[in-house]
Amino acid sequence: MALVAGIDSSTQSCKVFVRDADSGEVVRRGRARHPDGTEIGPAVWKAALETALDEAGGLDDVDAVAVGAQQHGMICLDESGEVVRPALLWNDTRSASSGADLVEEFGGGQAWADAVGVVPVAAITVAKLRWLADHEPENADRTAAVCLPHDWLSWQLGGAAGLDSLATDRGDASGTGYYSARTDAYREDLLELGMRGRRPRLPRVAGPYDRIGETASGAVIGPGTGDNAAAALGLAAKVGDVVVSVGTSGVVSAVTDIAAADPSGIIAGFADATGRQLPLVCTLNAARVLDATASLLGVDHDGLSRLALSTPSEGLVLIPYFEGERTPNRPDASGALHGLRLGNSTPGHLARAALEGLLCGLADGIDALRTAGVDTRRVLLIGGGAQSAALCELAPAILGVPIVVPEPGEYVADGAARQAAWALAGTPEPPQWASARARTFEADPNPEIRERYAEVRDLTEGV
Repeated sequence: MALVAGIDSSTQSCKVFVRDADSGEVVRRGRARHPDGTEIGPAVWKAALETALDEAGGLDDVDAVAVGAQQHGMICLDESGEVVRPALLWNDTRSASSGADLVEEFGGGQAWADAVGVVPVAAITVAKLRWLADHEPENADRTAAVCLPHDWLSWQLGGAAGLDSLATDRGDASGTGYYSARTDAYREDLLELGMRGRRPRLPRVAGPYDRIGETASGAVIGPGTGDNAAAALGLAAKVGDVVVSVGTSGVVSAVTDIAAADPSGIIAGFADATGRQLPLVCTLNAARVLDATASLLGVDHDGLSRLALSTPSEGLVLIPYFEGERTPNRPDASGALHGLRLGNSTPGHLARAALEGLLCGLADGIDALRTAGVDTRRVLLIGGGAQSAALCELAPAILGVPIVVPEPGEYVADGAARQAAWALAGTPEPPQWASARARTFEADPNPEIRERYAEVRDLTEGV
């Protein structure tokens, strides 16, 4: 029996799942926590990976491995391959003004959308590189290569044998702001613009099932990818499917052949892990909205669901910009409650408004994809938030399509494992594994909720 390992190095933790390469059946698993923060030394991720691998029985009998990881994180390496400074993560907003500067300098959102399908905001790697160039020029001068979290971890698995052995894939590269998913090529002039004239080395972009190296035990290393592309691969998402992930961030993405070029920056024109496109809308505020509201009300998540389903919101609207926001691009905004009256000032009303506000933000993302011509027939709802009974029941009325909720799983790690099996097999298509069992939720659309939300959404800018 051939074994493959899928690694999910997320914002919060590292998970390893070892699976049968033919059936996809889980053989063993391991996990380790990551510290909180928006600036992390990559060595912490490596240590967590080693812990998770030990718990999962190691890689000695594994035939192939691949890494799915959080996107956009800026890792700078010097000529010897040492990390120059702690990595800036996707949720670090200090680079917001740097992104705005880059948009203006290159001629506006349309110019960026045409060039790379992405308009720089704080999360995008090129904006973080501009922040580095302006605020830490000595570290920018030391930077000989730039890579992403999954690139760096794959490189470590292969022995970190020089900067020329760094590799990425088009799914993760498409989130940097200097790679085009439409042309499948780097725009090193945009890298140079971000770095104010410096042009560090970039990882080579591997194909969907290329072998990029071997571990010390001889396991094939697949190209890896970003977490969103890995999740789509793990779900075997197809054209017409919208993957909505309610985790630390809220992500709306869709498998398509349409290369998005949205000058507003709402849609990021990313690639998937199979050779197609994966246009994506990302919000900063998702499952943590549920965490914060449950904490405020003094209940657990089951209690929050019961409260939310006990009453309609009756005009109460929560704008969930608790950590600023990426979509729309309002890094300095805050959350807000509107429409508070004596009759709707109960825990149930607040719980319901929190769920509706979170879902309205995701519905705006689906609308953006539709406007771009992307087919959106059903939603695959995943992530920690998908375990909320209230979220699942309320979602179809607000999102306006049937909601399919696969049984709870680790779909990023699943996608990485499936990619590893693909690299091992070397076949034109990825292996077909059994799909997870799923529940379907349907309801008539309720446009009134979104109309109320839209009336007050834009009042929060800069609040």
